[in-house]
Amino acid sequence: MMEYLQGESHRPGRIEVVCGSMFSGKTEELIRRLKRAKFAKQRVEIFKPSLDTRYSDVDVVSHDQNAIPSTPIDSSSSILLLAGDNEVIGIDEAQFLDEGLVDVCNQLANRGVRVIIAGLDMDFRGIPFGPMPALCAIADEVTKVHAICVKCGSLAYLSHRLIKNDKRVLLGETGEYEPLCRECYRKAVEEENSQP
Repeated sequence: MMEYLQGESHRPGRIEVVCGSMFSGKTEELIRRLKRAKFAKQRVEIFKPSLDTRYSDVDVVSHDQNAIPSTPIDSSSSILLLAGDNEVIGIDEAQFLDEGLVDVCNQLANRGVRVIIAGLDMDFRGIPFGPMPALCAIADEVTKVHAICVKCGSLAYLSHRLIKNDKRVLLGETGEYEPLCRECYRKAVEEENSQP
């Protein structure tokens, strides 16, 4: 019994990644894990890219309007400067941060911090997005969550962009993106390419 309690007083660092398409519940899951840590009286800090101002300039907010206060940052190096003695670090929309995030997360985990990251694993073209592939590779645990394809009801593969814009980073919601399965995405792209 004492061995179990001893293990609870020493929390080894770890990296947890929650990834998937838009509307799959990534931020919802991040908020759930962070609120549980706060309820357990652990010291928690949450970061998000400062460019993500869709619902709030400072809070991390899910599409369902669940929110948790956060610190907006411009680069991953800011996380190390602001992490302090927190036991749990949450990072939302990690795909918008720089590649240095991988090293930052490793440093934190090696110091005994639990790092929970949420982000899109692929962009609207189906290309792995930002530091997310590398974060999935170094993670102790990866949870891939899925939205439901709005065309056929299968598990969604990625976020299909509804408006004509080739910029890789384009903040949006249901008016700009829809979750599609692989087959429905392929059909949508073929249809778009056949239009003049």
